[in-house]
Amino acid sequence: MGGMKSSLRWMPRAIIVAIATCMATAALAAEPKTLLLIGQGPDNHPRGTHEYTAGVELLAKLLEPHKDLKIQVVNGDEPWIDGPELLAKADGVVIFVSEGARWLQAAPRRYEAFERLAARGGGLVTLHWAMGTRTAEPIEPFLKLFGGCHGGADRKYQVVDALLHAVKRDHPITAGVVDVRVHDEFYYRLKFVNAMPPVVPVMEATIDGQAETVAWSWQRPDGGRSFGFSGLHFHDNWQLPEYRRLLTQAVLWTLKLPAN
Repeated sequence: MGGMKSSLRWMPRAIIVAIATCMATAALAAEPKTLLLIGQGPDNHPRGTHEYTAGVELLAKLLEPHKDLKIQVVNGDEPWIDGPELLAKADGVVIFVSEGARWLQAAPRRYEAFERLAARGGGLVTLHWAMGTRTAEPIEPFLKLFGGCHGGADRKYQVVDALLHAVKRDHPITAGVVDVRVHDEFYYRLKFVNAMPPVVPVMEATIDGQAETVAWSWQRPDGGRSFGFSGLHFHDNWQLPEYRRLLTQAVLWTLKLPAN
């Protein structure tokens, strides 16, 4: 140790600063990112659908091999008092809850906590009914964070047997995701934020003979990333390799982590 101090004494200050900076950067890079997976108890849908808790628990297992992640599965049932504190410690979040656009604004501190997470570049992912609202009021605030929303009286949804197709095959989210026929309820004719950079559709489903955007990515103006997928009504669809690959790669993309 004494020899190291002696050698440092003769180094130019700029080199010492550079070495210290590199060491600090490496330490930060080694720190795993904290990901919140937020589910809920069952809503009024039949068994086997809207299985929020089972879904996020399964997603946690899919992401478990990634050692650069610290995963926390939490229940977002009301009143979710500890939510803002959990979000303050997170680098990213996945919401798989009932009528999520309305849920996000059920408590002012909750929405503010999501805003702060987004402002510091956090990853935001919304799945199925978590992107939804029956009334129009929650749409615009939700769009500012997630980029897309299934909301209002004119919202479209349908259970279909459809071809799920990757729109952008060169996107990290869709890498290796092949076209697949699925039985699912998709939300479509989604509302998207009017912003630069714009929302980028990444997956389409053919519904009534028309290609409809059912998954999107968004490089937000705040530097963070958002993703949404309107499928996953049926819990059995987690068994599809294409769904598993799509969702794990999407979560990692929002966290700016490599898929491999």
